[in-house]
Amino acid sequence: MEREGEERFCFIAEWYDPHAAFIRRYQFMYYVKDGTVEMFDIKNHRMFLKKTRIETIRPEDLYIGNTVNILSRQMNFVDYGDDFTRARLSHKKERTLGMIKPDAMSKMGQIIDLICQKGFLITKLKMCQLNRNEAFQFYQEHQGKPFLDTLLNFVTSGPVIAFELMGENCVSQWREALGPTDSAIARSEAPQSIRARFGKNKTENACHGSDSSSSAARELEFFFPSNGPSRQNTAKFTDCTCCVVKPHAVKSGLAGKIISSILEAGFEISMLEMFNMEKANAEEFYEVYKGVVQEYGSMVAELTSGPCLAMEIRAQNAPQAFREMVGPSDPEIARHLRPRTLRALFGVDKVRNAVHSTDLPEDGLLEVEYFFKILGR
Repeated sequence: MEREGEERFCFIAEWYDPHAAFIRRYQFMYYVKDGTVEMFDIKNHRMFLKKTRIETIRPEDLYIGNTVNILSRQMNFVDYGDDFTRARLSHKKERTLGMIKPDAMSKMGQIIDLICQKGFLITKLKMCQLNRNEAFQFYQEHQGKPFLDTLLNFVTSGPVIAFELMGENCVSQWREALGPTDSAIARSEAPQSIRARFGKNKTENACHGSDSSSSAARELEFFFPSNGPSRQNTAKFTDCTCCVVKPHAVKSGLAGKIISSILEAGFEISMLEMFNMEKANAEEFYEVYKGVVQEYGSMVAELTSGPCLAMEIRAQNAPQAFREMVGPSDPEIARHLRPRTLRALFGVDKVRNAVHSTDLPEDGLLEVEYFFKILGR
C-alpha cells in the first residue's frame, strides 16, 4: 500500500510467545523511504510498535518464510498483508532449486560466491547423499531416456548440495547463469557461465537448475519437504569439529569465500546446512559462554538475526587445527597477530567475527551432533 506517496510493504508476521505458549500474529509494515517498521497486534486490535527504525531489517529481508528480530522477538513472515505488497514483491521473490552436483563439490565455495555476486538470495541449503531410488524420483521426467542410467550413477556417486534461490525471474535467471547443458557448448557460447567454468561435459556439468516454475516447486519440495523427513545428511561424526558462518557474514555474501578458504587450507567439509536459529536453540548452543563472556547476549542476538551456515569440518586433530585457522575471537586482534585467519579476513567485531568454531576439543563432536542430529533431523 502507498500512503501519501510513501511506499509501504505489509506482511502477516507470527511470534511464538514462550510464556503464554501461544503464537501471536501481527501486521508488519515496512516503510521503504526511511526504513521504519510499524506493527499492529491483530488479536488485541492495538498498535504493538509505533514507527521505529530497525537497523537490522533491509528490503531484501522481506519475503515469506524469513525470520527477523524485532525487540528481541523472532518474527516469522507467513503471508503478504495486502494486495499491493503481493503484486509488488511476488515476482521479485520467485524461487527455484539449484544443486551442486558431485563433480563440482570441490568448487562449492566458488559457486556459492558466484551465486551471491549475481544477486541471488540463498534461502535454504543442505548437503545430502541421494540413493538411487531418490535420484530416480528426482529425475522422473527423464524416464525412458537413454542417458538416465548414466545420470543416476553420476548423481549418486557422491554428495550434492541442494539450495533454494530467490530473486526476480529467478527460474530463468538461474538457467541463464548456468549456461547450456553441455559444458563444452557452454565454454564456446557462454564462457562466463557456471557450466563453462566448472563443468566437464553434458552429464558432469557442475550444477542443476529447475526448468520451470512448476518443476521448481516439485524439486524444492523433494529436497526441502514441508512435511515428513528430509533427505539424509552427510555428517560423519568422526574426527570432526563444528564451524558456523554467522548471519552477518551470510548476509554480506561472504559464505562462499569462507568455504573456499577452508577447503584451500586442506580441511574437508563433510556436511553443510543453512539454519534459522530460534532463540532457545542459540542460547542452548552458546550455553558454555553464559556468565563467562560479557558478549553472550549479543552473541545469541547475532546468531538469531538471520540464516547461518553450519558445517562439519574434518581433519586430523580437527578442533585444534581448525581453531588455529579461525584465529582470535576479536578480529582487530586477529588482524594484528594472525592476519591470514578467517576472523582477520572476514570479521567485523568481537560479536560479528564471521565464524564460530568449537573452542574445546572434547566439544567438537557434541556441537556437530547438535546441528546435524538434533536440529537438522
